[in-house]
Amino acid sequence: MSMEELFHPLQEPMILAAAISIVVGAVVVVAGLTYFKKWGYFYKNWLSTVDHKKIGIMYIAVALLMLFRGGIDALLMRAQTAVPDNGLLDAQHYNEIFTTHGLIMILFMAMPFVIGLMNIVIPLQIGARDVAFPRLNAVSFWAFAAGCGLLNLSFIIGGSPDAGWTAYFPLASTDFSPTVGNNYYSLALQLSGIGTLLTGVNFITTIFKMRAPGMTLMKMPMFSWSILITNVIIVFAFPVLTVALALMMLDRQFGTKFFAMTDGGMDMLWANLFWVWGHPEVYIVILPAFGIFSEVIATFARKNLYGYKSMVMSMVVISLLSFLVWAHHFYTMGHGVMVNSVFSITTMAIAVPTGVKMFNWLLTMRHGKIQFTTPMLYALGFIPIFTIGGVTGVMLAMASADYQYHNTMFLVAHFHYVLIPGTVFGVLAGYHFWWPKMFGFRLNEKLGKAGFWFIAISFNVTFFPLFILGLDGYARRMYTYSASTGYGPLNMLSFVGALGLAVGFALICYNIYYSWKHMPRNEKADVWDGRSLEWATHSPVPEYNFAVVPTVSRLDEFWFAKKEGRDITAGKIEKIHMPNNTGTPFWTSGFLFLAAFFAVFSLWIPAIISMLVVFGFMAHRSFEDDHGRYISVEEIMETEKSLRGDK
Repeated sequence: MSMEELFHPLQEPMILAAAISIVVGAVVVVAGLTYFKKWGYFYKNWLSTVDHKKIGIMYIAVALLMLFRGGIDALLMRAQTAVPDNGLLDAQHYNEIFTTHGLIMILFMAMPFVIGLMNIVIPLQIGARDVAFPRLNAVSFWAFAAGCGLLNLSFIIGGSPDAGWTAYFPLASTDFSPTVGNNYYSLALQLSGIGTLLTGVNFITTIFKMRAPGMTLMKMPMFSWSILITNVIIVFAFPVLTVALALMMLDRQFGTKFFAMTDGGMDMLWANLFWVWGHPEVYIVILPAFGIFSEVIATFARKNLYGYKSMVMSMVVISLLSFLVWAHHFYTMGHGVMVNSVFSITTMAIAVPTGVKMFNWLLTMRHGKIQFTTPMLYALGFIPIFTIGGVTGVMLAMASADYQYHNTMFLVAHFHYVLIPGTVFGVLAGYHFWWPKMFGFRLNEKLGKAGFWFIAISFNVTFFPLFILGLDGYARRMYTYSASTGYGPLNMLSFVGALGLAVGFALICYNIYYSWKHMPRNEKADVWDGRSLEWATHSPVPEYNFAVVPTVSRLDEFWFAKKEGRDITAGKIEKIHMPNNTGTPFWTSGFLFLAAFFAVFSLWIPAIISMLVVFGFMAHRSFEDDHGRYISVEEIMETEKSLRGDK
């Protein structure tokens, strides 16, 4: 690839402006760290941390940044289609934008937001002092960050993927996509997917082996249950993506024919492998949100969660059915009546356990003393909006009807009505709910509620018109249309809604700044009058989480202990073993990033050298004599005294 082809994207004014803003932003960060002499602090406390809480905060920071990036992509798409025959974007640029929008929002916004909250909350909810494998947790984050950085780099160097976020073959082959964009796709997703798979192993082990004394599985909070089931799905689903991406790279860069239409290849093999991973992925980002809603609704209804066992069973059933529905994504591709019928039945069946959860939440609120906080508003807003997504999902599940719906904006509206209330509302509820645990102060409620109403109303203005357009025959992935179609007015309405969504997310960002500057820091640890163990420790949480690990005898132990006047964290303080920080995961992932970047352009010698460095770091870890450190009783008591505000 010539230098002109390499930097061809920079010839686009918007891409050039974005590249300049990235460079300027990086210069400002570097200059700020240098001027305030914070490089040592930044490296010691963040780049080399193995503290699950700080790792969770970094995941959320990346998620918010990617929400901004993916949101710009969405605004550009809505702007392009707002009026007929628009020339804002050409076909190639539009293809790249809707491809990266899907990838970023699902894999680099929703996933890190979920994993970030998982990192912060789960050890606290189960009464643990850390995750099972702290250093592996850091490797997971930095591998994910390397994949995220690699995909975003494609925007500037070489060109972004352009075959849709599903990258169907033969569109993703070198015949139809000869640029390096889909090389970025295969390698960026591979890196981030490995990080996610490691997270799955880590948190399954953490939940099974590190629960507080007395906390059986059926005494765990519902968010912990949702995370356990989610990580089981991750461990079974992500290896399929790993294999599919490896075959994709072999096809594109070594001339194999796994997904070719000739020489014994099968393009539909990619579609099957992708959706065997892809549909469970939907529940990987939705089930944790279900757990968050369960915590939020029970807390702000001032009632125990209705139907605890049925909630657990419904999530188990959803996780099983999530692996039995993948072919509904290509009813129209010639499987035949029998196969389509089977997948139609399994797809509609998944609505049953989801409906059980809806009724459980509604019955939890029945006769409750509901507090309309920002997290509760997101939980309440989720129920009717997600129901629309679920009902339209049953419509799409009917194979014969799907021939009408499938390739239209009706489908686009459906999955946004599922993923935005089902995931984004969930993580935003959790983000507002657990913010005090991260930073020791609450986000401003007035700004939080204003952000919710902008998002909830604007969401419906943006996406409900797409149902009507889809039923009227407006095909998805079209970058333009003629005025004679009559699609213009509803597309313009959708664009107005997208602008409203941008305002809502801007309010969320402003709320961080405002609250950081003005909200009081002397909030009590149990700021929401919570029910589970994370509210039994200080806000912000000390490094060791609990000075004394609590003992649990029933579900919602902390709630009942408060009512009975007991302190479940009382007891003798002893020295606490904690892992040492290490920069090895950061540097290892840095060289993984370099290896993948060189591999994108088939520069195999520097790619191999970079991988040898990675293996060197791994070998060093194998022989490293690092057994962690102990926090003394005196240091613990001093920390506890400081966090209690004792003089």
